[in-house]
Amino acid sequence: MAEPNWLLWARDIQGIAQTGLTYAKDPFDIERYAMLRTLAARMMAEGSGLPEGRIETLFQEQSGYATPKLEVRVGAFDKDGRILMVREVLDHHKWTVPGGWTDVNLTAADCAAKEVLEETGYTVRITKLAMALDRSTQGHQPPEAFSVTKLFFLGELTGGSPTTSVETSEVRFFAENEIPTDLSTGRILPHQIERLFAHHATPALPTEFD
Repeated sequence: MAEPNWLLWARDIQGIAQTGLTYAKDPFDIERYAMLRTLAARMMAEGSGLPEGRIETLFQEQSGYATPKLEVRVGAFDKDGRILMVREVLDHHKWTVPGGWTDVNLTAADCAAKEVLEETGYTVRITKLAMALDRSTQGHQPPEAFSVTKLFFLGELTGGSPTTSVETSEVRFFAENEIPTDLSTGRILPHQIERLFAHHATPALPTEFD
């Protein structure tokens, strides 16, 4: 499912405004970029139904050169070839593979391993970057206000035991034909899970990207 044009346009305008406000020196240019940021907020509010002031505040919190945000997800498999999944508290306890936003001063792989430990209680060794995908091309719902690059890693279990957290309400392994249908589709989609199984079965597959 393609994202709506209003969202793509609002993102573009917000990115131009954010980068412009970062580098502009002329007061008239600064004023124009601020007006563009407000226009982007109005456009996104009109399309999403969210309050304009809330979106304007969100945009004002962004600074520096506008770049995509970075998210990591991990396909960790047990000795029976089952994938590790969790129920996401923030999305009505729907299922996803562990993951989240990357943190500063950590590599993407470090962040991936940290997310698995925090959300599941298991330790993993990250073995492969399976996919690097732009979120907007994948059909995730609901849409995100900002561009997001999603990194999907494979992880080898090295220890630990199933433990829920403030973010997760259940931790389980699933065979490929047992994947639950109530997925947290903002985080993971069925075809992405299929590709994680494929990369686990054939480690020599090249990293996929869009």
